[in-house]
Amino acid sequence: MPSASHRNALPDAVLWDMDGTLVDTEPLWNGVQRRLVAAHGGTWTDELAASLVGQALDVGARRLQAAGLDLPEEEIIAVTMEEVARGVAADTPWRPGARQLLVELGEAGVPCALVTMSHAPLAQTLLDVAPAGVLELSVTGDEVSRGKPDPEAYTLALSRLRARHRDLDPARCVAVEDSPVGVRAAMAAGLTTVGVPSVLPLDPDAATVRWDTLAGRTVADLAAVLPGAAAGSAADSS
Repeated sequence: MPSASHRNALPDAVLWDMDGTLVDTEPLWNGVQRRLVAAHGGTWTDELAASLVGQALDVGARRLQAAGLDLPEEEIIAVTMEEVARGVAADTPWRPGARQLLVELGEAGVPCALVTMSHAPLAQTLLDVAPAGVLELSVTGDEVSRGKPDPEAYTLALSRLRARHRDLDPARCVAVEDSPVGVRAAMAAGLTTVGVPSVLPLDPDAATVRWDTLAGRTVADLAAVLPGAAAGSAADSS
């Protein structure tokens, strides 16, 4: 069991976005969305693709409808999510360094939660292939009334974590996000936020710190971005 001093040197918890942060699913989403729009005579653009990144699935479905996809919102969500889930299950497209950092967090005993705008079936697909027991709970887009950039999903995840870990301090928790809307949600929830851009660029000042990649990053690097941590190379935004 870690000593009190060792525990104090670690984040109390790490809250993870999924799409674009833990796994590179954007090509899977774009592939099925593009095909559906084209099949219905709609217009797919790079601007449309960018506008879907990090958004709640119902928001994305309505934007696809506006682009000419003549299907009910629920069907758009179900069809696209099913294909993405198959891709994740068949060959999990882990982002560089993400799985290794999850393993290290599990070994250090740091609780982790998944906070995603994808719905529960797709989140469960990732939970099934993730390192066992590390992602101990999830909050998904179909559980909240307001999607990112609203902080609701993160505040719900913090509430669930605190129900399991009574001494958890939100001020010592870290969120990891890749998209502008995700970073805004985590920051609005009061979380120290590491931005690791994937599809869309991040304003260098949007997150607490910006890393180019998770590759080579460690639990110590996550702890170093917390308020009051000693400044050092681990918290550099490169």
